[in-house]
Parts: sequence; C-alpha cells; structure tokens
Amino acid sequence: MLTNATSEHGRQLPSDPELAEIFVSGRKHLDELLRHAPTRKEVLARFDKYALDLWAGLHGVYDVAETWLKVVELIAQACLDRPAHLADRDRSRISQPDWFQSPEALGYVAYADQFAGTLQGVASHLDYLGELGVTYLHLMPLLQPRAGENDGGYAVADFRAVREDLGTIDDLAKLADALHQSDISLTLDLVLNHVADQHEWALKARNGEPHYRDYFLMFAEHSIPDAYEKNLPEVFPDFAPGNFTWDETAHCWVWTTFNSWQWDLNWANPDVFYEFINIFSFLANKGVDCFRLDALAFLWKREDTSCQNQPEVHFITQALRAAMRIIAPAVIFQAEAIVAPTELVAYLGVGEHAGKVSDLAYHNSLMVQVWSALASGDAQLMAQALHRSESIPSTTSWVTYLRCHDDIGWAIDDFDAAQVGLNANDYRNYLSSFYSGDLQGSQARGAHFQSHPSTGDRRTSGSAASLAGIQAALENGDESLLVLAIDRLMCGYSMVVGYGGLPLIYMGDEIGLLNDPSYLENPDHANDNRWLHRPKMNWEFAGQRHDPTTLPGRIFPRILELIQARKRLPALHASITCNVVVMPNPAVIAFIRRHPEGNLIEFYNVSGTAQTMPTSSISSLTGPNATVVLNSAALSLASPTITFEPYAVWWLTAEL
Repeated sequence: MLTNATSEHGRQLPSDPELAEIFVSGRKHLDELLRHAPTRKEVLARFDKYALDLWAGLHGVYDVAETWLKVVELIAQACLDRPAHLADRDRSRISQPDWFQSPEALGYVAYADQFAGTLQGVASHLDYLGELGVTYLHLMPLLQPRAGENDGGYAVADFRAVREDLGTIDDLAKLADALHQSDISLTLDLVLNHVADQHEWALKARNGEPHYRDYFLMFAEHSIPDAYEKNLPEVFPDFAPGNFTWDETAHCWVWTTFNSWQWDLNWANPDVFYEFINIFSFLANKGVDCFRLDALAFLWKREDTSCQNQPEVHFITQALRAAMRIIAPAVIFQAEAIVAPTELVAYLGVGEHAGKVSDLAYHNSLMVQVWSALASGDAQLMAQALHRSESIPSTTSWVTYLRCHDDIGWAIDDFDAAQVGLNANDYRNYLSSFYSGDLQGSQARGAHFQSHPSTGDRRTSGSAASLAGIQAALENGDESLLVLAIDRLMCGYSMVVGYGGLPLIYMGDEIGLLNDPSYLENPDHANDNRWLHRPKMNWEFAGQRHDPTTLPGRIFPRILELIQARKRLPALHASITCNVVVMPNPAVIAFIRRHPEGNLIEFYNVSGTAQTMPTSSISSLTGPNATVVLNSAALSLASPTITFEPYAVWWLTAEL
C-alpha cells in the first residue's frame, strides 16, 4: 500500500517505515554497485522512474522485504554486462518510446530454419524483408529444446543456447546487430510457464535436489492434483490429456499443463523470478528487442479456478517489465495470452497495472472474426464482437494478424453470437466444418486440430492461402475461383492491417504458400497437424513475386501496396482507437480511425458477391470530399447507390 509520502526523488514510499527504509536502501545499493559504470547516472534515472512499479509488482506476489535487494543486485549486474552499442540503442528508443506503435511498424513471423536454414541464412535475406517494409522480425522458438518431441520448440532445455542446427548464441547476437543496422527489431519467444523435462532444473529436481524441486509443482500423492483437475481445462486433449504426469524417477506427480515433458514452473518461489531476470538480461544483452511471453496466462496456480488469468500473473509481469525497463529500456514485452476477449485487455494493463505490464498483446478475436466474416459473408457478428472490445492503454498496442504458427480456436463469445441471432455452439461447429472443407460449397482446405471432449469444439489448422480457397482453385484449375480466392485473402489482410496496432505477416502469406503435407514424413511432427501451415520458404517461388503471370506475382504486389498505404497514414498509429460501424448492408463493415491530421474510413465487403448500398450511408461517414488511398477504382459520391465488388476494400481519408 502506498501513501503520499515521497522519497527524495519524488516517488511515493511504502507506508510502513521499515519497508520504506528497505525501498530507499535499494537505490543506495544500486548506486554503490554501479559506482564505476559509465551508464551509472542513466540507470539510476531509470530506477527512479520504474522502482515503484518494480516494488509494487514484487509486493503483489512475494515477501518484498526479502526479494528487493536481491533483485536490485541482479539488475546492477545486468546493467554492468550491457554492451555499449546496446546502451546506445536504449538511448535511441527512450527518445522514441512509441516506435512499435508507429504506422511504419510492420512485423514478419517465421521459423528461422523454415525461412532460411540457419541464423546466418536469415541475415542473408534482409533485403527481402526490407523490400516488404518489415521493421519487426519474430523468429519462432530457436532456443535449445529437448531432444525428440518439443512442441515446436516450446519445450526449452537451455535458455542460453541456440538450436545447434541454427547456429550459436554468438550467431544470434550477430544477427541482431545486422537486423538493427537494417532498422529491424528482433523478437524471440521466452516460455515462462514451463521448461522441458531435460532442462537442468528439471534434471536436478528429478534427482531429488530440494532447491530445484521447489522450482516445480510436484506432489507425492494424487489427492492435490485431483482437487486442481476438477477445474482445469485440457490444452491438448487428443495427445496430452490431463494436467499432471507421474515421474517414476522423481517418484511424484508433476504439473504438466501442455505435455508430459513440459514441467510447469512454481512462480510462487522467488528463485524462479530471479532465474528469469537473469535469462531476460542475458538475451537482451545479445540484442533481443522484444520478448514474446509464451503461455503467460498459466503462470499462477490457484485451487478451484482454471489456473489461468490469475491476478498474480499481472503483478509478476509488471515486476519483470519494470526490471527490464531499468536494465534495457529498448526492450518491450509481447503477451501471448490466447484467452477470452473479456480477459485479454488485462495483459496490456488495467487498473493499477494500466500501461505497466506487456506493451503488445495478440488480438486473437480480430483473427477469428475476420475468418468468421469471410466464411459467412456477413459482418454483423464481427461488428458486435469488435464493438465490445475494451480500450487499451494509449502506450500499448494490439498485435494484429490473419494467420500465425498456431491453430485457430473458434473463440466465438456466446453473448456476441446471441446478439446477432446465432447459437454459439452451432456456429463454432459451422466454422470448423467450413474451414476444413467439410461443407458443400466451401473452398477452404484446412484440417481439424483437436476436439474439446465435452463441447466438441474443434480448432483448425491451415495456411492463409489454403483457408482462403487458393489451393482449391489451383487444384480445380479454375481461374474465376482463383481471382475470388486472392481477393478474399487480400480482404482479410487489409482488415488486419487497417484495424491498427502492429500487423504481422506470417511467412509465406505474401506469396501465397499453401498447406504443406510433408510434415507427415517427420516423426517428430506427424502427430501435430499444425505443421501443415509451417512450410519451408520457397525462395524460387518468392523469386517470381514481380511476375504478374505467377501466383506470387499476383499477391506480393498487392501486399506491398497495402503496407505502403499503411505507412503513409498517421491515423494508423496504434494509439488511435478503431471504431467499428455497422452498415445497412450486413455484408459490409466500416472501420473509422479519427486523427488530427485526417480521418481514415475503411470499407470491406466480406462476401463473394457484389453488394450495393445507398451512397448516403457512405458519405455520412466520409463527408463530401473523401480521397481514395487504397483501391484502384474511382469512387463517385454523386450517384444514389454504390456497389462494392466481391471482397472489395476501400480506404478513404477525409476531414470531418
């Protein structure tokens, strides 16, 4: 609890005199530890700014009197280890704290090996990323995983080593430097909820070392797991049912939310927090700019709950972020929290945590609603769901995307569905059937991934191009279907880019890469059909991107036009709220972004047929002097009606 009492540096102090003394001693201790450091004054200034956030985060979970000075010491050592060129980067980023919110910001997501073989190979393709306008590269899990099955790299065995086939940790640092020289920031995954059963901590715990057994949640009898299990969902019910695994060597039950070989960490133990301060610092000092905090929602366990989205998660994240703001202010956090829409905003900060936790969070609902609208040809549910989206802190940003490395979970909210006259369960089943191609008339070529044992809900795997119908059109040799499928893909990507936030391009979408069934030939991947949409980059195919007679040449220039339009529009700064407007024709939806330099009004026909509306319904939003900034067709507001061609996209600027 804080009062109005302030320190000599103008910050509020804890109300308890003893705690206040400990709080103040932290700065004195840091000053002493940094007495010969060239960045001493800068670090102390950052400490003055973020110390209270750090204290409050720790105090929400741990005995802050015991943890405070230890954390300060870890921060000091990390600052002493920070290379000079990265300290320069810190200064640059402090002067432009909204760099990731800018309309110039564009993300690209790839597996390093699938994209270019090795980390050195990635560096050799920076010209390609530069041509797209990429400023933010997310390389999927590349830290050393366990041998054999490893959940796509999310079962980490060593946080300080890179997969041997990709290179070394020094190669990672060199790649980061090369990216920085090309004005591209590097994002890496950091799994917080668990480690591989082959991680050093797990090996020591399995062998009975008490210190490391406390890093995990281990139970001699099944009575406690049984009590938790009553309320725990299953993440992978098909191949990893249950949330606990018996380990014969350790002779106990181990909490394993995701797979038997991924051991959940005990974040109630401050030693785990200390370990991750060191891990964050180590990787940040290699040049990592952003950490994608994987499985963040699962960190805290509490009986009689789903053990997701617990309050302690946000205190822990706040403390980690504050520590990194002091150590490396160039670094930001991206929350991987695929949770219900009503829970999502908390990962960007609400209440006492507003603007103090993650800087970025995935807008999973937007992805689901885009695919939903493209399947049904009706935008009413999308408008309903997005209209209910809560505001986020102005210093944060959504991460928007059409596809990612993961499956699509059809997170249709029951309330939203009911508001537009739909039964949510039936509609979720419709979407999974549509995108698997099970329904007559569907051109999608996805695959079912997992099935919820009680609800029957099925998730979906598949590349964006295959889900949009491009694969089916090519298989059928049908040019008219191919034109429609490409337009459908571009409509989806335009909504993702036009919604605002930081948009991501998933590797290969820009050239129309299809599903890759060759994953079935790899025994480590064969039982996980998410590898269907994790193909290798086809560089021969990418080389055709400027040939309009090829598929890449029909998609890449349109993606590039979309990105270049975004970069010119101040209204697409992430701090600007996107307002969703229901149009008289349910197949058309409008996004409005109001900015002092000019408003941006976007219209999308989500159906495969032409749609007509009264011109007045358009001009009432744009005013009489709108300028088209995205769409090659002219727009006349003089006629009484306007026709939107199938999957048409219009972006217009206007002063209202």
